[in-house]
Amino acid sequence: MNTHIYTALEGIVPADKIKGLSVEADGSVLFSIMVDPAQGTQMEEMRQQAENAVLAIDGVTAVTAILTAEKAPEKIIESSDPHGMGKNPRLKLPIKKIIAVASGKGGVGKSTVAVNLAAALASNGQSVGLLDADIYGPSVPKLTGLPYQKPDFKNGKKIIPFEAHGMKVMSMGFMVEPDKAMIWRGPMVQSAIYQMLRDVEWATEDNPLDILVIDMPPGTGDAQLTLAQKVDVDGAIIVSTPQDIALIDAVKAIEMFRTTNVPILGLIENMNTHICTNCGHEEPIFGHGGVKDAAEKQGINFLGEIPLSLTLRQDSDQGKISDLDVFDKIAKSLL
Repeated sequence: MNTHIYTALEGIVPADKIKGLSVEADGSVLFSIMVDPAQGTQMEEMRQQAENAVLAIDGVTAVTAILTAEKAPEKIIESSDPHGMGKNPRLKLPIKKIIAVASGKGGVGKSTVAVNLAAALASNGQSVGLLDADIYGPSVPKLTGLPYQKPDFKNGKKIIPFEAHGMKVMSMGFMVEPDKAMIWRGPMVQSAIYQMLRDVEWATEDNPLDILVIDMPPGTGDAQLTLAQKVDVDGAIIVSTPQDIALIDAVKAIEMFRTTNVPILGLIENMNTHICTNCGHEEPIFGHGGVKDAAEKQGINFLGEIPLSLTLRQDSDQGKISDLDVFDKIAKSLL
């Protein structure tokens, strides 16, 4: 079967760009196509041609071809793409605006910012959804105070999102047990994100959602490419701490979104100053002003500064929304 597949792909995809070819007993075929990340969105037609060529082979029942900029493993262990992410078209969702909250690296408080910003948008009269797309480290259930529970389905198809703090919420954290590690490779991550965009009943055509805030995983990998390729993202917000090591990765995130034609709405500096709860002394533990300087150099809006606050940490651990004014100010600047 593998020989027939490579023959079918001649003239469409160079053989050395085909990685992780897997043929299952049921006739389903999965493989990755290595592409230049800067050309990812322009290669969609080629990917579809590759799928159609393989699907025409006798005995092949389903085909999923994934565009990837990362080196693929020798064999992808997943049996198939269960939700057909690779074959589905770009989504048209009943959502007026989609905002991605991202970071170049983990540990900068991105999820805390995403949750509080979404809640602030809801408190300003917007109908808001919050999608936790951080598959490996879903923290939105904890941050919103929602317990682990499997979601209900409407007519056996649409996933019904949970509600908290005036917004609709969905996360992979509701799909798997809290202590279970997500040992997934790229294609499964892409499929999971696509399903949560497509199959969750965020809204209806008659009553569309005003804003969907997406808490992205850190970095510049498959999840970000899936989002850029499959939905119309109105803009991205980059969260970073002020120190140089975080800003290096924040700039990479900026360039990634620019490459995929996603506008940058602005940068947020998190943990910029620690204020002692006893004496009120302010100390810039991670530095101060680095993100604002980076925003000016990049020609990007600087949206605000969030302090390294004990109260914010305590509220987050308890699933409460912070009363810091900065989140409301940033929310209003986005409306």
